[in-house]
Amino acid sequence: MDLNDAFYFVQVVENGGFSAAARSLNIPKSRLSRRVRQLEDDLGVRLLQRTSRVVTTTEIGREYYRHAQEALARFEMAETAVRRKTNTIAGNVTVSCSVGMAQFGLDQILPQFLQDNPGVTVVQRTSNQMEDLIKDGIDVAIRGHMDTLPDSSLIQVRLARVEWHLFGSQDYLDALGAVHDPAALANHPAMVLGRPRDTHQWLLTDETGQTASVPCTVRLASDDMSTLKNAAATSLGLVALPSYVCRPEVEAGTLVRVLPDWTAGTPQISLLMPSKRGMLPAVETFLDFLKQDLPAALSNIVANPE
Repeated sequence: MDLNDAFYFVQVVENGGFSAAARSLNIPKSRLSRRVRQLEDDLGVRLLQRTSRVVTTTEIGREYYRHAQEALARFEMAETAVRRKTNTIAGNVTVSCSVGMAQFGLDQILPQFLQDNPGVTVVQRTSNQMEDLIKDGIDVAIRGHMDTLPDSSLIQVRLARVEWHLFGSQDYLDALGAVHDPAALANHPAMVLGRPRDTHQWLLTDETGQTASVPCTVRLASDDMSTLKNAAATSLGLVALPSYVCRPEVEAGTLVRVLPDWTAGTPQISLLMPSKRGMLPAVETFLDFLKQDLPAALSNIVANPE
């Protein structure tokens, strides 16, 4: 019996049919059907019940799936362990993330991963929109979200909470006056991420859980965090950005935190992936790297110089 046939069978079950599994594996549906049929012939049992519309597992098929799934997982773990020991991890990893994450998060750590894994090629795709990981051939996506992500077939791994803060230049605050309470924000122009709404508000929360909603006038709206940060640094107004994005400017004194006891949101950063089944060693190694190194790069520790 060919072990690859067991792998194909597991893929058909997990993808809900031959067509979806063939697309996921990028192989012809006819080949996939032939290999699963060969597996059934070798075992002498029917694993799948096929109709014109659906494919379901038989009772013996469900039992075989459970054992095959466990066996394949052990083989993958063994292969990964050997490759790591011999430093032969190789392959391509396609990662999707927002423009801001690419500019201010991954850029800090990605070179080290490539140095440690010379056989791995990383293909980075940047988009501020959610993508179809399976359709677009993406191995892992890094996404920020305020609300719970919708249930789906995607595997979700929570990575870190990222605090957003208000920032402005010291020259700007010296000229227009320091901000001591949220209500004073109404007197300051705002730079905002994304498209401006008819009425925009700063939504803030302090350390005790108290909230404040303050209307503001949008001076600049952009999908690019770097543009917004530079505008704030040149004294055009105030901006709300993730703390890690403005850390270098705060440390250099170019920007200062405004209302440091308040946050402008704490979204969750999560890793999304289509499935762990059949995951290549290069992808698994990259995921382990993200789990270990990315939270530190997204650290919320940003304090104004004394």
